[in-house]
Amino acid sequence: MSDDTDAERLRALEAKLAAKRPVQAKDHMEEHYSQAQLAWRMVIELVAGLGIGFGIGYGLDYLLGTTPWLMIVFVLLGFAAGVKTMISSAREIQGRFDAEAALKQPGAGAPNDRDD
Repeated sequence: MSDDTDAERLRALEAKLAAKRPVQAKDHMEEHYSQAQLAWRMVIELVAGLGIGFGIGYGLDYLLGTTPWLMIVFVLLGFAAGVKTMISSAREIQGRFDAEAALKQPGAGAPNDRDD
């Protein structure tokens, strides 16, 4: 008999705890990123590409004695690499938002005819 009352008390306690818990606990991997954080990520990617290109170009110019030319070439290549990285990050973020929209509303995250 005491087992039945203990089981009932346990079920009642679990029901009370379930009512007090938040509806859905956030997973660490599903953190919400604000638009400012995404913008800073893209700016940092662009500046990193420029910085790496500048460093490589300046170093090669110093070693080879071709003072401004390789630096200019590698800064432009670094800029192109930074823009390419920014575009891939934007696509990744857009894919996340499309997936979230598709889960909330059927058909909302479907690709457009323009997407290739």
